[in-house]
Amino acid sequence: MALFAEHGYDHVTVADICAAAQIAPRTFFRYFPSKDDVLAEPMREMTGRLTGAIDAAPPGTPDAEVLRAALRDLAAYVVANRQRLTTFAQVARAAALPRSSPLLVMADRVRELSEQLAGRRGADRPTWQDRLLVARTLAAYRIWFEDLVAGETPADPLAHLDDIFATP
Repeated sequence: MALFAEHGYDHVTVADICAAAQIAPRTFFRYFPSKDDVLAEPMREMTGRLTGAIDAAPPGTPDAEVLRAALRDLAAYVVANRQRLTTFAQVARAAALPRSSPLLVMADRVRELSEQLAGRRGADRPTWQDRLLVARTLAAYRIWFEDLVAGETPADPLAHLDDIFATP
């Protein structure tokens, strides 16, 4: 991320990454199929945390509560890793190719998260209400994340997220 932030995503090669990490290209490709995958890794981590928190929610918990709690847990992780994830967000925003990747746009995950919530209830597929709940909640989270990256959150970023979630 530091190389991407310093030189721009498009100007960093796999060879540059390998040199900075003091690894051979063969080692790089053992972990990442491409440079794009390096940039997408923080989003994969966050996605895994989110889906794991949803899976771990107690049965019978209302979907809205499950989703908000999972996103609040994710927000705590983001705050704890603020510098690294802010750099990631800035690099991802500036990079032309990865910007269009569904891995980097949480809103594109609405259907998957809706299906996950529906599955918790034993439903075969999500309803439009499920998808709307997820879309609204993710939109609120995205606003919070954008505020955080821009340095526009109050002293307590998690309280700011709670305020955003509480807004009708």
